[in-house]
Amino acid sequence: MKQELVIKAGSAERQYWSDLWRYRELFYFLAWKNILVRYKQTVIGILWAVLRPLLSMLILSLVFGKIAGMDSGGVPHPIMVFCALLPWQFFASAVQDSGSSLVSNASMVSKVYFPRLTIPASSVVTSMVDFLISACIFVGVMVYYGFMPSGNVWALPLFLLLAFAASLAAGLWISALMVRYRDFRFIVPFIVQFGLWITPVGYMSSEVPENMRFWYFLNPMVGVIDDPHHRIQK
Repeated sequence: MKQELVIKAGSAERQYWSDLWRYRELFYFLAWKNILVRYKQTVIGILWAVLRPLLSMLILSLVFGKIAGMDSGGVPHPIMVFCALLPWQFFASAVQDSGSSLVSNASMVSKVYFPRLTIPASSVVTSMVDFLISACIFVGVMVYYGFMPSGNVWALPLFLLLAFAASLAAGLWISALMVRYRDFRFIVPFIVQFGLWITPVGYMSSEVPENMRFWYFLNPMVGVIDDPHHRIQK
């Protein structure tokens, strides 16, 4: 029996959240497709999910730990950097991917109806896969240094959920703006690159004078990163 989908004015808004559940298979498909093509036609493939945080950790540890001599709160500096770098890279990757997702899938958006939230949300899930791979490397780094986190480590998954929510919220906002203003293709990478240096990734927030911590009101990842910095300490 042939089925027809009739879209009435104003009805989509009332049924939007139920439609998200109805189109969950499309969400799974888009997320899986993004995972498959993320490192397609690259020489080392998924190993980039390992090399990027490792190389970034080495550079930031050298700059802030060896050269600047900043305190790491009694934790080996590479571990302190890696702990903060993982959620930051997840946020940066998710925001950039989800921000451009609607423009990248414009042909599909313009032809068929489905909840548009599905596209940017699936991009955030793809970045989460990279995060989980890098988290396994982080465990290996802790084993290498013989470091055991404090008992407060049980709360880290809660901060991961907060990072996911912040990434999705920022990605949705940027994706809507990018549809209208393509300038954001150039603005977002700059903001993300600048945000790394005003986020306590390579250093502890205690190293910054109190009157200069203005980014607490601007950067959604400061709260996600700063508290876990203290929770992994012995």
